[in-house]
Amino acid sequence: HIFNRRAATAMVMAVLLVFSLIARLIYLQVIGYEHYATLSNDNRVNITPIPPTRGLIYDRNGILLAQNVPSFSLELVPEQVPDLDETLLKLAELMTIGEEDLQRFRKLVEQQPGFEAIPLRFRLSDEEVSRFAVNRHRFPGVDIAARLVRNYPLGARAVHAVGYVGRINETELRNVDPSEYRGTSHIGKIGIEKSYEEILHGTVGVQHVEVNAGGRMLRVLRETLPMPGKNLILTIDARLQAAAEDFLDGRRGSIVAIDPPTGDILALVSMPTYDPNPFVVGIEPKLYADLQTSLDLPLFNRAIQGEYPPGSTIKPFVALAGLEYGKITPDTRTFCSGAYSLGNSDHKYRDWKKGGHGNTNLTIAISESCDVYFYDLAHELGIDAYYTFLSQFGFGRATRIDLEGERSARLPSREWKRREKKEIWYPGETLIAGIGQGYNLATPLQLAVATATLANRGVRVRPRTVRALQDPRDSVQTPLPAESLATVKLNQPENWDIVVAGMIDVVHGKKGTARIAGKDAQYIMAGKTGTAQMINIKQDERYVESEIDERLRDHALFIAFAPVDKPRIAVAIIVENGGSGAGTAAPIARKVIDYYFSLQDQTNARQ
Repeated sequence: HIFNRRAATAMVMAVLLVFSLIARLIYLQVIGYEHYATLSNDNRVNITPIPPTRGLIYDRNGILLAQNVPSFSLELVPEQVPDLDETLLKLAELMTIGEEDLQRFRKLVEQQPGFEAIPLRFRLSDEEVSRFAVNRHRFPGVDIAARLVRNYPLGARAVHAVGYVGRINETELRNVDPSEYRGTSHIGKIGIEKSYEEILHGTVGVQHVEVNAGGRMLRVLRETLPMPGKNLILTIDARLQAAAEDFLDGRRGSIVAIDPPTGDILALVSMPTYDPNPFVVGIEPKLYADLQTSLDLPLFNRAIQGEYPPGSTIKPFVALAGLEYGKITPDTRTFCSGAYSLGNSDHKYRDWKKGGHGNTNLTIAISESCDVYFYDLAHELGIDAYYTFLSQFGFGRATRIDLEGERSARLPSREWKRREKKEIWYPGETLIAGIGQGYNLATPLQLAVATATLANRGVRVRPRTVRALQDPRDSVQTPLPAESLATVKLNQPENWDIVVAGMIDVVHGKKGTARIAGKDAQYIMAGKTGTAQMINIKQDERYVESEIDERLRDHALFIAFAPVDKPRIAVAIIVENGGSGAGTAAPIARKVIDYYFSLQDQTNARQ
């Protein structure tokens, strides 16, 4: 009886255990199949992002400005590394790993999934690759990867336009789509590289890889190929860009050359410049500190961010306003004695020419840059008409070029001074504005765009640095259309020719301020010199350049376009502390225009 009872109990328990086992098997194999199958796959399959190839950047003639070159990098998959700190210490015994490399790596470890490979060192030498290969068995989760690294073959040429890429920082990582930047360690920082980041970057791909227990890849199960970024065809001519940089001859300044009908930027020069290549993989702290602390500000893009008094380069636009509002005619004359007084005031607004220009009409005033004539004209116009008319040319507002970081500079007005200075506007300030001084500020790009608008007889075109996109798979180009802005319309269209005639005399007239720059030119150029004062000179003092510190001397400016009958190029030049616009800036403009026309002649001859 006891045996039977125990046997029955054992049988019941055995049946229950069997049913429990069956129930568990049903749960594992049927109910929880998808969950456990996923866990199983995760143990043997890694999903690895495939970064897209970044698009290339070419100049308008196909010269390569930004490319991708192969490079070996040391990468770690954090979740496959047993002891991360110990591994980093051992790796440092094999190769040089800087403190910045470690800091950047640790930040990425916190930000990215543990199953993704994170680069620790870029651009390993052949010796470092060989040394690691011998010791590969000691470092699970660590491997050498061949990646494409951005490179700028022309170095410092056009860096302020092209820009550069650098490692993605924490702020940038929060602002980008994480799914699109998986496996990508670099992003455009400035210039075209940043402005066209979305187009250059491409679309990330995915690779499903079977791995063993040690994390080593066995085979690729399936993959979705990445979509490479599109190539950019710039409006910039690399040959003209290089020549223009050389023409500045090491001086601080900027040159902007633009094609008036299309708005294509032919050259965007800011000097001094710097080599962008060290920024790609991480610039050395000392080199970066030297660039940041340099008095010459090489990192500063003068072309779109430099704000300078336009000086006398503003006079053609003021003259046009005077004609349009009926304040003057081409025959209106003002006697220039060398100084101008407002009403009963004892204060004298001096002309640059000590003895004055005598009896002066509009053409003489422009060609010889008579300050007194424009003091009087500005007084007749008033600041309100001055602001309204000149703002149509883009002064005081961003040109909307396809580059980030552009500054709007300043076109003064009553409202601006009331808002910013909490002061009223004084009549004397209008006089100073008439010769491009006082509160007036303009960027070289604004001056170039305004000059192009003048060359186009009022047609404004948005400046651009990219003219076409190119598909890297079939090399098919998609042109980007030029974008027109609001046209400057005159009640009397002949006023354009009147002002341009004065600008022609600046370069080709017997007494024109830039007649030396126009000597023996094979084309007709219209231009205007400018000299922007940097320090105040007392009433009873004269400006003596040799007695003034070099960095406090006047800026030299010049604007021009050519040929007058069918403009193909407009330029704006500023040489910081260069002194005379006629003696310094105008000759550079002549060289730039001559060189550009010679390039076009060569192209036409080949065709």
